[in-house]
Amino acid sequence: MLEQQEEKKRTSFERYKLKQALEVLEKKKGFHTELVSLYIPPDRQISDVTNYLKQEYGTSSNIKSKSTRKNVMDAIQKLLALLKNVPKPPPTGLVIFCGAIPTNGQGTERMEMTTIVPPEPIKIYKYHCDNQFFLDPLKEMLVEKETYALIVIDRSEADFAILKGNHLEILKKITSGAPGKHHAGGQSQRRFERLIEQAGHEFFKRAGEYANELFLQIPDLKGLLIGGPGPSKDKFAESNYVDYRLKNAILGIVDISYTGSSGIDELIDKSKDILQNVRYSEEKSLVQKFLTMLVKDDSLVTYGEKQVRKALDQGAVDTLLLSEDLDILHVTISCPNCNYKEEVTIKKSELPPLEQKIQNKSCPKCTSSLLSIETIKPIIDELGELAERTGANVEVISSETEEGQQLKQAFGGIAALLRYSLNN
Repeated sequence: MLEQQEEKKRTSFERYKLKQALEVLEKKKGFHTELVSLYIPPDRQISDVTNYLKQEYGTSSNIKSKSTRKNVMDAIQKLLALLKNVPKPPPTGLVIFCGAIPTNGQGTERMEMTTIVPPEPIKIYKYHCDNQFFLDPLKEMLVEKETYALIVIDRSEADFAILKGNHLEILKKITSGAPGKHHAGGQSQRRFERLIEQAGHEFFKRAGEYANELFLQIPDLKGLLIGGPGPSKDKFAESNYVDYRLKNAILGIVDISYTGSSGIDELIDKSKDILQNVRYSEEKSLVQKFLTMLVKDDSLVTYGEKQVRKALDQGAVDTLLLSEDLDILHVTISCPNCNYKEEVTIKKSELPPLEQKIQNKSCPKCTSSLLSIETIKPIIDELGELAERTGANVEVISSETEEGQQLKQAFGGIAALLRYSLNN
């Protein structure tokens, strides 16, 4: 029976698992319109769904192609058998994909079924039959819907960027070409001051035009942050250089020390309160917390697969940090003759040689030739699920931030904040 999930904020681990599942499903193709996608929203009665499927089962008996008819009817039967054990949809709904997937050309189809409890409620009820699965509603859940516009500006240059989820993109950099300070006295100095003032005005006007062009076209713009050293940013923000819609969207004017990409980073760091729910800021804060604790009290953090696994086994992990770029697999090797079991961790590129080695290897315990690979699981899934069973938070960290890159490169992409010291 499918367990009912309590409503909760979707986690980065849930998003990761959904993304991985969709990547697998997208590669599956049928020969004809025989792959079934079923979307059941949380408020739909299961009895209504089963009645509809029974009608579709009767209709599918009229399909001309014998193989297509059989595959569609088999898929519907599997759906009906599954739904017998589902009293009602989970709070976010239920999505089921079922169909005959070719393994090696026509005639080698194997019936496969995948169930997904989405991380947020689905709003459509849909039965869809095609030669590929219908994934668009679930893909939409992975799209970050809120975008923040960022401007870092002073009299000499302006940088424009957008922050969306865990992705930061620098869109444009412009420079003013304004003359520097003139130290001569009298009328000449006043004339140059006027020239500098006029050049600054023209530059701010041009920066405002770029801001309008870059940001007004964003339909899901959440707000605008403006930063810069000195008073220039305040003058730019408070005057009418940008369209009134952008001016009304200003969430903060922040004093920072730098311009350029370093200024963009500083603007984000100094706007943590505003951006606290943006994934980019969340990831930076999580890794920064780990690094701070590593320096302050390294007994409350650990890193590396072996050490983190030990902490997970003891239930000591509060938050598990996993790099999204990990290309490591957890492989279980077993012998059904004597129940011998061995677990190894390898890179994805090492899997084919291992499979070949196992084929030619006898069981080290009973010497039988039945030794085989039982399971292959990405290390993110394996450690993440272990962490969830112990009540730990699981955070999948991208490499979009400098901190995310540091987690991968310096700590092997696996780290943990602990509930208590393992040295006690």
